[in-house]
Amino acid sequence: MMNVSNREAAEVGKRLLAWYNESKRDLPWRRTSDPYKIWVSEVMLQQTRVETVIPYWTRFMERFPTVESLAAAPEEEVLKHWEGLGYYSRARNLQSAVREVHTKYGGRVPDTLEEISSLPGVGPYTSGAVLSIAYNVPVPAVDGNVFRVLSRLFLIEDDVSKPAARKKFEGLAEFLIPPGEASDFNQALMELGARICIPKSPRCPSCPLQEVCRSHKEGVQEDLPVKGKKKPPRPLDIATGIVRYEEKVLLTRRPLEGLLAGMWEFPGGEVDNGESHENALQRILWEKWALRLTVNSHFADVQHTFSHLHWNLQAYTCEVIGEPVAESETARWVNVWELADFPMPVAHQKLAKALQGLV
Repeated sequence: MMNVSNREAAEVGKRLLAWYNESKRDLPWRRTSDPYKIWVSEVMLQQTRVETVIPYWTRFMERFPTVESLAAAPEEEVLKHWEGLGYYSRARNLQSAVREVHTKYGGRVPDTLEEISSLPGVGPYTSGAVLSIAYNVPVPAVDGNVFRVLSRLFLIEDDVSKPAARKKFEGLAEFLIPPGEASDFNQALMELGARICIPKSPRCPSCPLQEVCRSHKEGVQEDLPVKGKKKPPRPLDIATGIVRYEEKVLLTRRPLEGLLAGMWEFPGGEVDNGESHENALQRILWEKWALRLTVNSHFADVQHTFSHLHWNLQAYTCEVIGEPVAESETARWVNVWELADFPMPVAHQKLAKALQGLV
Protein backbone atom coordinates (compact mmCIF):
# COMPACT_ATOMS: atom_id res chain seq x y z
CA MET A 1 0.00 0.00 0.00
CA MET A 2 1.61 3.24 -1.29
CA ASN A 3 5.00 3.29 0.37
CA VAL A 4 3.77 2.02 3.73
CA SER A 5 5.13 -1.33 4.82
CA ASN A 6 3.32 -3.97 6.86
CA ARG A 7 5.75 -3.26 9.68
CA GLU A 8 4.91 0.47 9.66
CA ALA A 9 1.20 -0.29 9.60
CA ALA A 10 1.54 -2.63 12.56
CA GLU A 11 3.49 -0.01 14.53
CA VAL A 12 0.85 2.66 13.84
CA GLY A 13 -1.92 0.30 14.91
CA LYS A 14 -0.12 -0.72 18.10
CA ARG A 15 0.64 2.85 19.20
CA LEU A 16 -2.75 4.26 18.28
CA LEU A 17 -4.79 1.52 19.96
CA ALA A 18 -2.74 1.76 23.15
CA TRP A 19 -3.35 5.51 23.29
CA TYR A 20 -7.06 5.14 22.52
CA ASN A 21 -7.67 2.46 25.13
CA GLU A 22 -5.99 4.62 27.74
CA SER A 23 -7.43 8.07 26.92
CA LYS A 24 -10.60 7.80 24.82
CA ARG A 25 -13.49 10.06 25.74
CA ASP A 26 -16.52 8.59 27.49
CA LEU A 27 -19.21 9.37 24.90
CA PRO A 28 -22.78 8.04 25.26
CA TRP A 29 -22.82 6.27 21.88
CA ARG A 30 -19.64 4.42 22.87
CA ARG A 31 -21.60 2.73 25.67
CA THR A 32 -23.74 0.81 23.18
CA SER A 33 -23.19 -1.72 20.42
CA ASP A 34 -26.63 -1.03 18.88
CA PRO A 35 -25.91 -0.22 15.21
CA TYR A 36 -29.01 2.00 14.96
CA LYS A 37 -27.88 4.21 17.86
CA ILE A 38 -24.33 4.36 16.51
CA TRP A 39 -25.71 5.24 13.08
CA VAL A 40 -27.74 8.15 14.51
CA SER A 41 -24.66 9.46 16.31
CA GLU A 42 -22.57 9.34 13.14
CA VAL A 43 -25.18 11.25 11.14
CA MET A 44 -25.44 13.90 13.86
CA LEU A 45 -21.66 14.22 14.13
CA GLN A 46 -21.27 15.10 10.46
CA GLN A 47 -20.47 18.83 10.37
CA THR A 48 -21.32 19.20 14.11
CA ARG A 49 -19.09 19.24 17.19
CA VAL A 50 -19.21 16.36 19.70
CA GLU A 51 -20.11 18.68 22.58
CA THR A 52 -23.13 19.96 20.65
CA VAL A 53 -24.28 16.50 19.61
CA ILE A 54 -24.33 14.82 23.06
CA PRO A 55 -27.57 16.42 24.38
CA TYR A 56 -29.26 16.13 20.97
CA TRP A 57 -28.39 12.44 20.66
CA THR A 58 -29.57 11.76 24.21
CA ARG A 59 -32.95 13.45 23.64
CA PHE A 60 -33.32 11.81 20.23
CA MET A 61 -32.69 8.37 21.71
CA GLU A 62 -35.20 8.99 24.48
CA ARG A 63 -37.88 9.80 21.92
CA PHE A 64 -36.81 7.43 19.10
CA PRO A 65 -34.98 4.56 20.85
CA THR A 66 -35.46 2.00 18.05
CA VAL A 67 -35.60 1.70 14.29
CA GLU A 68 -39.35 1.11 14.58
CA SER A 69 -40.00 4.26 16.62
CA LEU A 70 -38.14 6.52 14.18
CA ALA A 71 -39.69 4.83 11.15
CA ALA A 72 -43.20 5.44 12.50
CA ALA A 73 -42.69 9.05 13.64
CA PRO A 74 -44.15 12.05 11.77
CA GLU A 75 -41.41 13.89 9.86
CA GLU A 76 -42.30 17.19 11.53
CA GLU A 77 -41.65 15.70 14.97
CA VAL A 78 -38.30 14.31 13.81
CA LEU A 79 -37.31 17.74 12.46
CA LYS A 80 -38.36 19.36 15.74
CA HIS A 81 -36.00 17.03 17.65
CA TRP A 82 -33.28 17.85 15.10
CA GLU A 83 -33.85 21.60 15.38
CA GLY A 84 -30.58 23.47 15.98
CA LEU A 85 -28.33 20.79 14.49
CA GLY A 86 -28.80 22.21 10.98
CA TYR A 87 -28.37 20.39 7.67
CA TYR A 88 -31.93 19.07 7.96
CA SER A 89 -31.57 16.85 4.91
CA ARG A 90 -29.51 14.60 7.21
CA ALA A 91 -32.58 14.01 9.38
CA ARG A 92 -34.84 13.38 6.39
CA ASN A 93 -32.40 10.98 4.78
CA LEU A 94 -31.88 9.20 8.10
CA GLN A 95 -35.60 8.67 8.60
CA SER A 96 -36.05 7.55 4.98
CA ALA A 97 -33.21 5.04 5.34
CA VAL A 98 -34.52 3.81 8.70
CA ARG A 99 -37.95 3.21 7.16
CA GLU A 100 -36.27 1.08 4.49
CA VAL A 101 -34.40 -0.85 7.19
CA HIS A 102 -37.74 -1.41 8.95
CA THR A 103 -39.57 -2.68 5.86
CA LYS A 104 -36.78 -4.39 3.90
CA TYR A 105 -34.53 -5.77 6.65
CA GLY A 106 -37.01 -6.34 9.48
CA GLY A 107 -35.58 -3.52 11.56
CA ARG A 108 -31.99 -4.83 11.60
CA VAL A 109 -29.36 -2.42 10.28
CA PRO A 110 -27.53 -4.22 7.43
CA ASP A 111 -24.05 -5.55 8.17
CA THR A 112 -22.73 -5.69 4.60
CA LEU A 113 -21.24 -2.82 2.63
CA GLU A 114 -23.45 -3.49 -0.39
CA GLU A 115 -26.71 -3.39 1.59
CA ILE A 116 -25.98 -0.48 3.90
CA SER A 117 -24.58 1.64 1.05
CA SER A 118 -27.85 1.22 -0.85
CA LEU A 119 -29.83 3.06 1.84
CA PRO A 120 -30.88 6.71 1.17
CA GLY A 121 -28.26 9.24 2.22
CA VAL A 122 -25.73 6.62 3.39
CA GLY A 123 -22.39 7.46 1.78
CA PRO A 124 -18.94 5.88 2.08
CA TYR A 125 -18.13 7.46 5.44
CA THR A 126 -21.39 6.60 7.20
CA SER A 127 -21.45 3.05 5.90
CA GLY A 128 -17.82 2.52 6.92
CA ALA A 129 -18.36 4.03 10.37
CA VAL A 130 -21.46 1.97 11.18
CA LEU A 131 -20.06 -1.29 9.83
CA SER A 132 -16.69 -0.93 11.54
CA ILE A 133 -17.85 0.51 14.88
CA ALA A 134 -21.02 -1.55 15.37
CA TYR A 135 -20.08 -4.79 13.59
CA ASN A 136 -16.24 -4.63 13.64
CA VAL A 137 -16.16 -5.09 9.84
CA PRO A 138 -12.68 -4.11 8.54
CA VAL A 139 -13.75 -1.24 6.25
CA PRO A 140 -12.43 2.34 6.30
CA ALA A 141 -14.34 5.33 7.68
CA VAL A 142 -12.60 8.39 6.29
CA ASP A 143 -13.87 11.78 7.50
CA GLY A 144 -12.10 15.14 7.77
CA ASN A 145 -10.24 14.07 10.90
CA VAL A 146 -8.93 10.92 9.23
CA PHE A 147 -7.90 12.80 6.07
CA ARG A 148 -5.87 15.13 8.26
CA VAL A 149 -4.24 12.43 10.37
CA LEU A 150 -3.24 10.25 7.42
CA SER A 151 -2.03 13.10 5.23
CA ARG A 152 0.28 14.26 8.03
CA LEU A 153 1.32 10.81 9.23
CA PHE A 154 2.44 9.70 5.77
CA LEU A 155 3.14 13.15 4.25
CA ILE A 156 0.55 12.81 1.50
CA GLU A 157 0.24 15.98 -0.57
CA ASP A 158 -2.74 14.99 -2.69
CA ASP A 159 -5.64 17.47 -2.68
CA VAL A 160 -8.16 15.84 -0.32
CA SER A 161 -11.06 17.56 -2.09
CA LYS A 162 -10.46 15.42 -5.20
CA PRO A 163 -12.31 12.08 -5.64
CA ALA A 164 -9.08 10.29 -6.59
CA ALA A 165 -7.54 11.33 -3.28
CA ARG A 166 -10.52 9.94 -1.33
CA LYS A 167 -9.98 6.54 -2.96
CA LYS A 168 -6.29 6.67 -2.07
CA PHE A 169 -6.98 7.57 1.57
CA GLU A 170 -9.71 4.94 1.90
CA GLY A 171 -7.32 2.28 0.59
CA LEU A 172 -4.64 3.38 3.04
CA ALA A 173 -7.06 3.50 5.99
CA GLU A 174 -8.27 -0.03 5.21
CA PHE A 175 -4.70 -1.32 4.91
CA LEU A 176 -3.84 0.08 8.34
CA ILE A 177 -6.69 -1.65 10.24
CA PRO A 178 -5.17 -4.27 12.56
CA PRO A 179 -6.88 -7.70 12.35
CA GLY A 180 -9.98 -7.82 14.55
CA GLU A 181 -9.62 -4.18 15.66
CA ALA A 182 -11.67 -2.25 13.08
CA SER A 183 -14.05 -0.73 15.64
CA ASP A 184 -11.45 0.68 18.01
CA PHE A 185 -8.93 1.54 15.31
CA ASN A 186 -11.32 3.65 13.22
CA GLN A 187 -12.59 5.42 16.33
CA ALA A 188 -8.99 5.99 17.43
CA LEU A 189 -8.11 7.67 14.13
CA MET A 190 -11.12 9.98 14.45
CA GLU A 191 -10.33 10.67 18.12
CA LEU A 192 -6.73 11.54 17.33
CA GLY A 193 -7.86 14.00 14.66
CA ALA A 194 -10.45 15.58 16.94
CA ARG A 195 -8.23 16.01 20.00
CA ILE A 196 -4.54 15.92 19.04
CA CYS A 197 -3.97 16.23 15.29
CA ILE A 198 -6.20 19.31 15.10
CA PRO A 199 -6.34 21.64 12.06
CA LYS A 200 -4.26 24.50 13.50
CA SER A 201 -1.38 24.14 15.94
CA PRO A 202 -1.50 20.33 16.20
CA ARG A 203 -0.56 19.01 19.64
CA CYS A 204 2.40 16.99 18.42
CA PRO A 205 4.10 16.51 21.83
CA SER A 206 0.98 14.69 23.04
CA CYS A 207 0.63 12.54 19.91
CA PRO A 208 1.25 8.80 20.21
CA LEU A 209 2.35 8.76 16.56
CA GLN A 210 4.83 11.65 16.71
CA GLU A 211 7.87 9.39 16.42
CA VAL A 212 6.57 7.76 13.24
CA CYS A 213 4.96 10.87 11.69
CA ARG A 214 6.66 11.81 8.42
CA SER A 215 5.33 15.38 8.23
CA HIS A 216 6.45 16.09 11.79
CA LYS A 217 9.92 14.84 10.92
CA GLU A 218 10.00 17.31 8.00
CA GLY A 219 8.35 20.10 10.02
CA VAL A 220 5.49 20.52 7.54
CA GLN A 221 2.57 19.16 9.58
CA GLU A 222 0.72 22.48 9.58
CA ASP A 223 0.83 22.61 5.77
CA LEU A 224 -1.29 19.47 5.51
CA PRO A 225 -3.77 18.34 4.39
CA VAL A 226 -3.84 20.04 1.00
CA LYS A 227 -7.32 21.36 0.22
CA GLY A 228 -8.82 23.14 -2.74
CA LYS A 229 -10.15 26.57 -1.79
CA LYS A 230 -13.90 26.85 -1.23
CA LYS A 231 -15.93 29.79 -2.49
CA PRO A 232 -17.03 32.12 0.32
CA PRO A 233 -20.74 32.02 1.18
CA ARG A 234 -22.86 34.25 -1.07
CA PRO A 235 -24.53 37.12 0.86
CA LEU A 236 -28.30 37.28 0.59
CA ASP A 237 -30.55 40.08 1.87
CA ILE A 238 -33.76 38.65 3.33
CA ALA A 239 -36.89 40.59 4.31
CA THR A 240 -39.07 38.87 6.90
CA GLY A 241 -42.46 39.83 8.29
CA ILE A 242 -43.81 39.38 11.81
CA VAL A 243 -47.34 39.51 10.41
CA ARG A 244 -50.07 39.95 13.04
CA TYR A 245 -53.81 39.35 12.82
CA GLU A 246 -56.11 39.16 15.84
CA GLU A 247 -53.33 38.43 18.37
CA LYS A 248 -51.76 35.72 16.20
CA VAL A 249 -48.73 35.69 13.90
CA LEU A 250 -48.34 34.07 10.50
CA LEU A 251 -46.02 31.10 9.91
CA THR A 252 -45.43 29.69 6.44
CA ARG A 253 -43.84 26.43 5.43
CA ARG A 254 -40.86 26.26 3.10
CA PRO A 255 -41.03 24.04 -0.01
CA LEU A 256 -40.52 20.31 0.57
CA GLU A 257 -37.36 20.38 -1.59
CA GLY A 258 -34.25 22.52 -1.29
CA LEU A 259 -32.68 24.51 1.54
CA LEU A 260 -34.38 23.93 4.93
CA ALA A 261 -37.07 21.92 3.17
CA GLY A 262 -40.43 21.71 4.93
CA MET A 263 -39.49 23.92 7.89
CA TRP A 264 -41.71 26.67 9.25
CA GLU A 265 -40.70 30.33 9.28
CA PHE A 266 -41.99 33.85 9.42
CA PRO A 267 -42.94 34.79 5.84
CA GLY A 268 -40.64 36.72 3.54
CA GLY A 269 -37.96 36.26 0.93
CA GLU A 270 -35.06 37.70 -1.01
CA VAL A 271 -34.76 41.47 -1.51
CA ASP A 272 -34.18 42.56 -5.11
CA ASN A 273 -31.34 44.95 -5.97
CA GLY A 274 -32.32 48.53 -5.22
CA GLU A 275 -35.45 47.47 -3.36
CA SER A 276 -36.16 48.42 0.26
CA HIS A 277 -36.90 45.65 2.74
CA GLU A 278 -40.32 47.14 3.41
CA ASN A 279 -41.25 47.14 -0.27
CA ALA A 280 -39.82 43.64 -0.69
CA LEU A 281 -42.07 42.37 2.11
CA GLN A 282 -45.18 43.88 0.57
CA ARG A 283 -44.28 42.52 -2.87
CA ILE A 284 -43.40 39.00 -1.66
CA LEU A 285 -46.45 38.58 0.57
CA TRP A 286 -48.72 39.70 -2.27
CA GLU A 287 -47.02 37.46 -4.87
CA LYS A 288 -46.92 34.36 -2.65
CA TRP A 289 -50.06 34.72 -0.56
CA ALA A 290 -52.21 37.52 -2.11
CA LEU A 291 -51.83 39.23 1.26
CA ARG A 292 -51.80 43.02 1.63
CA LEU A 293 -49.72 44.48 4.45
CA THR A 294 -48.94 47.60 6.37
CA VAL A 295 -45.28 47.46 7.40
CA ASN A 296 -45.06 49.12 10.82
CA SER A 297 -41.57 49.05 12.31
CA HIS A 298 -38.19 47.34 12.29
CA PHE A 299 -38.18 44.36 14.69
CA ALA A 300 -34.74 42.69 14.55
CA ASP A 301 -31.69 41.88 12.44
CA VAL A 302 -30.38 38.31 12.29
CA GLN A 303 -27.27 36.94 10.59
CA HIS A 304 -26.91 33.27 9.71
CA THR A 305 -24.26 31.51 7.63
CA PHE A 306 -24.75 28.29 5.69
CA SER A 307 -21.97 26.50 3.78
CA HIS A 308 -22.86 28.40 0.58
CA LEU A 309 -25.05 31.32 1.73
CA HIS A 310 -24.94 34.12 4.30
CA TRP A 311 -28.33 35.48 5.31
CA ASN A 312 -28.61 39.15 6.23
CA LEU A 313 -32.15 39.00 7.59
CA GLN A 314 -34.17 42.05 8.57
CA ALA A 315 -37.53 41.50 10.23
CA TYR A 316 -40.41 43.99 10.44
CA THR A 317 -43.70 43.98 12.31
CA CYS A 318 -46.64 44.07 9.93
CA GLU A 319 -50.45 44.28 10.03
CA VAL A 320 -52.85 42.63 7.59
CA ILE A 321 -54.99 44.85 5.37
CA GLY A 322 -58.27 43.15 4.57
CA GLU A 323 -58.65 39.36 4.63
CA PRO A 324 -55.91 37.15 6.17
CA VAL A 325 -54.33 34.12 4.53
CA ALA A 326 -56.49 31.03 4.99
CA GLU A 327 -54.84 28.27 7.04
CA SER A 328 -53.48 25.32 5.04
CA GLU A 329 -50.63 22.81 5.02
CA THR A 330 -48.27 25.69 4.25
CA ALA A 331 -49.73 28.56 6.31
CA ARG A 332 -50.71 28.77 9.99
CA TRP A 333 -51.88 31.55 12.29
CA VAL A 334 -50.45 30.78 15.74
CA ASN A 335 -50.23 32.30 19.18
CA VAL A 336 -46.75 33.41 20.16
CA TRP A 337 -46.43 30.72 22.84
CA GLU A 338 -47.13 28.04 20.19
CA LEU A 339 -44.06 28.95 18.12
CA ALA A 340 -41.87 26.44 19.99
CA ASP A 341 -44.03 23.59 18.62
CA PHE A 342 -42.87 24.21 15.04
CA PRO A 343 -39.51 23.12 13.56
CA MET A 344 -37.87 26.37 12.45
CA PRO A 345 -34.49 27.43 10.99
CA VAL A 346 -32.09 28.88 13.55
CA ALA A 347 -32.52 32.44 12.26
CA HIS A 348 -36.29 32.22 12.75
CA GLN A 349 -35.91 30.55 16.15
CA LYS A 350 -34.07 33.71 17.22
CA LEU A 351 -36.95 35.86 15.99
CA ALA A 352 -39.46 33.62 17.80
CA LYS A 353 -37.54 33.90 21.07
CA ALA A 354 -37.31 37.68 20.70
CA LEU A 355 -41.04 37.82 20.03
CA GLN A 356 -41.83 35.68 23.05
CA GLY A 357 -39.73 37.99 25.18
CA LEU A 358 -42.02 40.87 24.27
CA VAL A 359 -45.23 39.09 25.31
